Amino acid sequence: MFFLPVTLTCAGAAALLNLWLAIRVIQIRMAEKVLTGDGGSPRLIARMRAQMNFVEYTPFVLILLGLIELAQGTRFYLWVVAAVYLLGRVLHGFGMDGWRRGREIGALTTFLIVAGLGLYAAWLGYTGTNPLH
Repeated sequence: MFFLPVTLTCAGAAALLNLWLAIRVIQIRMAEKVLTGDGGSPRLIARMRAQMNFVEYTPFVLILLGLIELAQGTRFYLWVVAAVYLLGRVLHGFGMDGWRRGREIGALTTFLIVAGLGLYAAWLGYTGTNPLH
């Protein structure tokens, strides 16, 4: 039996973070009385994009975390990467409400983590060696 504590913890936290982003969308829908679509509301569009952006990137991060964890076991840096990714996504969510710095940090963090995990996974798969050991 395999147990992937980093991936499992990150997936659980990601599910809760997605619910938080969805609730933020619902709050604007209720405030602006928009049942479906975006109603042309810039605030609603921004919140919807924050949630969808999260949904677009998170599966890649979870898959990469899981495969790297499976190939190399639990490592401290995977915990750090997972935590930084989730924190970046929270900042991005607030950033989409107009806090430009939060959006920038969240986007940059996401790009760097996806690129880093992707390169690391490709290296591990191709060489079978871990450059971080």
